[in-house]
Amino acid sequence: MFTLDQIKAAHAKVKSGADFPQYVQDLKKLGIVQYSQYVADGHTIYNGIDYELAAPSKYEDLIVANTGNAVQLQHHLKIHQAGETNYLTFCGHAAEDGVEKWTVDIINLTCTYYDKARNAMITEVIPQPRQL
Repeated sequence: MFTLDQIKAAHAKVKSGADFPQYVQDLKKLGIVQYSQYVADGHTIYNGIDYELAAPSKYEDLIVANTGNAVQLQHHLKIHQAGETNYLTFCGHAAEDGVEKWTVDIINLTCTYYDKARNAMITEVIPQPRQL
């Protein structure tokens, strides 16, 4: 079973969006198969095969738009992944774009963004980590 301390240690290595693929691999090594990040308050639910762990809220509540805007979300993802915004700014943009949560499927290496109606707005493929 994985712990919040182990997850925090893996997350501490993330300095930019470029580090995300390695972060996903580090979570996989811990036994995490999926996690969902909730935009409204930043809490996360991590899932293993037979285990679930909730991490507390990370920031003050954001108001998530009632309707998803996948075009704006695609733009905000692009600038965030290019390093033009930090994590909290991206979360604010995601809330404006109507993202209720995103779910990272560590087995299939995808990240899917969902609106409040649980519609998938965008699904991205997570690349393999860069080799040094």
